[in-house]
Amino acid sequence: MKIIKRQIRARKKTRKYPHERLILWDKPFVKPANISQQDFDSLPKNLVLRELHAYICIPGHRTKEIIVVTLFLDAIQYPAGEILDLYDDRWQAEINLKHIKTTLGMDVLSCKTPEMIRKEIYTYLLAYNLLRTIMYQSGVVVDLDPIRFSLQTTRQHLNNFIAQLINKTKVKGQKIYKTMLETIADSYQEKRIGRVEPRVKKRRPKAYPLMQEPRQILRAKMKAA
Repeated sequence: MKIIKRQIRARKKTRKYPHERLILWDKPFVKPANISQQDFDSLPKNLVLRELHAYICIPGHRTKEIIVVTLFLDAIQYPAGEILDLYDDRWQAEINLKHIKTTLGMDVLSCKTPEMIRKEIYTYLLAYNLLRTIMYQSGVVVDLDPIRFSLQTTRQHLNNFIAQLINKTKVKGQKIYKTMLETIADSYQEKRIGRVEPRVKKRRPKAYPLMQEPRQILRAKMKAA
């Protein structure tokens, strides 16, 4: 699925349901640079696709139309609403990557060798999967969508409850763990339509130059000066 960004011709403007139609997408005459000639020759001359129109209506904003194109032609088996919801959820992948890199601190890796870098990445992914598992269990306990919980809040609560879980009996540990899951559920937030946040830093960085030489060389230069 993707938003169509070039002129297409409709196949007799067939409209099976409101705000959707079947279209005929022609093969371009010039081969794109990102595929081989063999793959380009194997493509059909045209494709029958399904074009879905959706309208985003937010109070106080202009109504925005988006067009989603898919290969799922059967409108009964693949309702338009479910496809549009899936397209809308694509942003969650960006949020998940942001959590791994920023919330867990994987934006800057500290290891030096390729082998250790791989181990460091795997460690971050293990930690991320652990937090997501806890969020899923919390959602099961309180019957809420775990994707709407806060990953940062889950991490903080896990750090706070670890000390209470150490050296506890199985029964008492299960009670404490359930309390932690219920506490994590307090971070639940409804989906906020149209909410955007600028990716900017609030605090100004220190007015120091960037390190462009090894530290020992810079120390030698300071001593020489």
